[in-house]
Amino acid sequence: MAGFRAPVTTSFDEARALALGWAALPTVTVPLAEALGCVLAVPLASRTDLPAFPTSAMDGWAVAGRGPWRLRPGRALAGSPVDALADGEAVEIATGAMVPDGAEAVLRREDGAVDGAQLVGAVSPGSEVLPVAGECKQGDELLAAGSRVTPPVLGLAAATGHDELQVRRPPTVAVAVLGDELLDRGLPGQGRVRDSLSLQLPGWVAGLGGRVVASTRVPDELPATVAALATEADVVVSTGGTAAGPVDHVHGALRELGAELLADGVACRPGHPMVLARLADGRPYVGLPGNPLSAFVSVLTLLAPLLDALSGKASGALPTVVVGEALKGRDPDNRLVPVALNDGVAVPATHVGSMMLRGLAHADGVVVVPPHGAAEGDRVRLLGLPW
Repeated sequence: MAGFRAPVTTSFDEARALALGWAALPTVTVPLAEALGCVLAVPLASRTDLPAFPTSAMDGWAVAGRGPWRLRPGRALAGSPVDALADGEAVEIATGAMVPDGAEAVLRREDGAVDGAQLVGAVSPGSEVLPVAGECKQGDELLAAGSRVTPPVLGLAAATGHDELQVRRPPTVAVAVLGDELLDRGLPGQGRVRDSLSLQLPGWVAGLGGRVVASTRVPDELPATVAALATEADVVVSTGGTAAGPVDHVHGALRELGAELLADGVACRPGHPMVLARLADGRPYVGLPGNPLSAFVSVLTLLAPLLDALSGKASGALPTVVVGEALKGRDPDNRLVPVALNDGVAVPATHVGSMMLRGLAHADGVVVVPPHGAAEGDRVRLLGLPW
């Protein structure tokens, strides 16, 4: 088939650009409690002034006019507005309470003293009063479309009067973990290894804004691989079987499914045998190598930008970081190296072979080392981690 002509290794940047080429999923309106991790489909605008009323920033007394003040019975508490103050009056007030009309300031508790029915102390006009619209005005744009809904964004949306948000529908992901050698339990041995990817992929996908809706273990057989790659989801991901070994059936399965290969091998190490394809119905497929670190850097290379595109997440150039020591290149490929960040300087992790996870467990990111390498003090691109 035309989609399976002799493959040409795709550059790292071209592979990411291909993954970013998918159109965003439709817009849905969801309650705030369901919006966490989604991406805003429209800008988030405030539905009210915030604060919506003058608010006490401290415990103390709301005061009107110059002191000493006549202390009025009662208290102004959060959620319970009180009558206006006349000139020369004061009333006890709690943090977060609405400042009554007529009050000019809040006298902090530690700065005032009560003598019978009289309050004494010194305060400047406006002290400890949060004015109306001090944070934002009704209609102000607070976040642009394409912003990820984080816990603080949820809080801001609630504070500004939203009960629901318009977001892009989160991409669903079906995962197929290929390999007869994988163990679910116990110690590895006799050619069998533990299946670490089934445990990690749901967390990786969730951190990238997607949701794993199916995860299956698949034997090294062509019919089983075809069936697994035909699973219904916005994105199909498999691990293992992407090379050309005797039991690597990914290419054969894609051929039977009428898929179009977009990237068949990417010029990076580890992770070189990763695959990006378009299934016959237009859905994306990402094939990850079976080795754990190779699979993870392939997630950062292909799956992360793909999920960003489907989610409508605003994307830009990768950030850069200074490397703390010289890093060798691997011409003509980019090297993808897990690093720890110490005061903003990237230091390469140890134990970073393609089959290893120890170095990744201590990493803060993955740097993209150019084919010619990087000298100490050079800036290189940084791939963030999905956790």
